[in-house]
Amino acid sequence: MLAVALCHPDGRIREAALEWVARSPALRPLLIVRCADWAGPVRDRARALFSEIPDPELPPLTALVLRLSRREQGGFAHERLEHALREGPAEDVVALLTSDDRATRRFAYRVSVDRGLLAPATLARTAAAASDDVRIQTLCAEAAIAGMRDEAYDGVLGPLLSARSPQVRSAGVTALRRAGRQGEAAAFLADRSGLVRACARYVLRHGGIDPLPLYRSMCADPATCPAAPAGLGECGTREDAPALWSLVTHPVPAVRVHTVAGLRALDAVRHEQLRPLLDDPSPAVVRAVTQALLPDADRIPHEWLLVRTGADRPRALRVAAERLLRAHVRATVRQRCPAG
Repeated sequence: MLAVALCHPDGRIREAALEWVARSPALRPLLIVRCADWAGPVRDRARALFSEIPDPELPPLTALVLRLSRREQGGFAHERLEHALREGPAEDVVALLTSDDRATRRFAYRVSVDRGLLAPATLARTAAAASDDVRIQTLCAEAAIAGMRDEAYDGVLGPLLSARSPQVRSAGVTALRRAGRQGEAAAFLADRSGLVRACARYVLRHGGIDPLPLYRSMCADPATCPAAPAGLGECGTREDAPALWSLVTHPVPAVRVHTVAGLRALDAVRHEQLRPLLDDPSPAVVRAVTQALLPDADRIPHEWLLVRTGADRPRALRVAAERLLRAHVRATVRQRCPAG
């Protein structure tokens, strides 16, 4: 009944029910709710009672406090909780790092980083392992790099450079410059992520190394570094276009995918030569070619695309042909009916 009274629409009843909350810790979640109450007297009394809760008993309430902090009057409980965690025992914060609630984990990591509770190597391993949360990845990676010292470079850079997340790998590659190990960035020139490739080029250039000759060398035999053609397109010149065109029929599908990406980056797409690759057996290649052809969809014969939407064609090809058909129709309509 007391819980019901704390949720009663009449503010006077909610305020009266608050006097019993101190005797029942199980009702603290409702006390937090009343700290953000729309009625001033209820809110003030709830906050006074919330202030009496000992700091060590606040961490289990973190998830609810964070959720209610989004309300217009939800800042009070949040400020008290944050103060308790920033000034209280480190173990209270560390215990929240493994919470099932994502907002709680993010909050705890932010406080831990600010308080310097985690070693750089631990932060680096966390950044590499937190594959489901980009915010924690970024926070921990940046904090690990900021806190690493000469003797801890391997312990920090190792996990970052081997992480699955492109954001974390790119942070590790960029940190190679600070560690004075610019040459190691060459191993990431052909990373599957464009972000990581760009960071690798940045680090190499600051180390006095031109990445373009390295890309050209890798593209001579890209089977072991399939993303090299994409990197060549990102930093090459129009003189590199013939080398890329020679790779569009490479036997390794990943090479063909990145070659198409490289041609797009180099602005060297020729739809007549690229169009046959829509029939490529690799769905990834078909998707890459589709993306490259979309700007020129109106130049692809309507009938040629229509044939490829048939039920006898592979699904990837049907989807690609339908996308290009829609783009073809839109472009044709715009040409016939210009705005204004």
